[in-house]
Amino acid sequence: MTGKELAQRDYYGKALADIASDRRIVVMDADLAESTKTSEFRKVAPERFVEAGIAEQDMIGVAAGLAASGKIVFASTFAVFGSGRCWEQIRLAVAYPRLNVKIVTTHSGISVGEDGASHQALEDIAIMRALPNMTVISPADAYEAYAATKAIAEYDGPVYMRLGRAKFPTILPEDTDFIIGKARILREGRDVTLIGTGQMASLCLKAAEELEKEGVDAEVLNVSTIKPLDISAVYDSLSKTGCAVTAEEHSIIGGLGSAVSEFLSQELPSPVTRVGTYDTFGESGAPAALMEKYGLTVERIKESAARSIAMKDARAPPKTAAENNEEAEE
Repeated sequence: MTGKELAQRDYYGKALADIASDRRIVVMDADLAESTKTSEFRKVAPERFVEAGIAEQDMIGVAAGLAASGKIVFASTFAVFGSGRCWEQIRLAVAYPRLNVKIVTTHSGISVGEDGASHQALEDIAIMRALPNMTVISPADAYEAYAATKAIAEYDGPVYMRLGRAKFPTILPEDTDFIIGKARILREGRDVTLIGTGQMASLCLKAAEELEKEGVDAEVLNVSTIKPLDISAVYDSLSKTGCAVTAEEHSIIGGLGSAVSEFLSQELPSPVTRVGTYDTFGESGAPAALMEKYGLTVERIKESAARSIAMKDARAPPKTAAENNEEAEE
């Protein structure tokens, strides 16, 4: 972990400005350009910036029309509005015809803080991953948000990418790359797999460091593309560790934990415990206090790892005499 605390939305704006030379790119916003940082694109390419105002449904409709005419369109607002208020337009005008619209939202999750439940999107991954043709991305840090922005600009098809509001630690190098649909092993291990997305990936790394001091060897997998899920990476890791914890700043219903569990239940039944919010709305408060209250913490990840390992051990067949002898000799 580098230790730098940076906001993903700042690096989204930086990436948009850096790719503005591609004249196919059009950026749209719903009266939140300063907050989503699409204002950085407006500074360098004002003629290709469209301010839709507080009219997300209209923004998506116009974005679809522009994409149908050959443009690469980035449409941004807060996550709760970009996934909810205009969901029908996204479904019928973007996902159904598989148009080249990138819906990049900021202010996702509980760490939005004082804005409260009305602005804390805890269900956006679930409702977007349910849409056919939709790719769903949640970068691990600011550097990955920058790389992912460039990657989705090159990808032909609809994308939903969620970014946070607050600054949090970077865990990847500044020049990191991003491949859509590929997970990244952040730490090798053999006892349990900690699967994180968004800022929870950094907490998984911290949890793994603390678990190591307690004699637990945890593997950490950064799953930034939730759909399509990197099933090969999940399968390979669970084949080795035998159990997992998923961690997301999102409801445990329909998000990363659901995606991982759905796959494993069919292909490699394994104990999985999920860290996230539990069928609840958020509330107003300081981001750190809310993360603590709703259990999005290193300690909860560690407790969940212990539960998964215990379930794995309970399912294991009794060791043979030869295996016991081998362990004694070691």
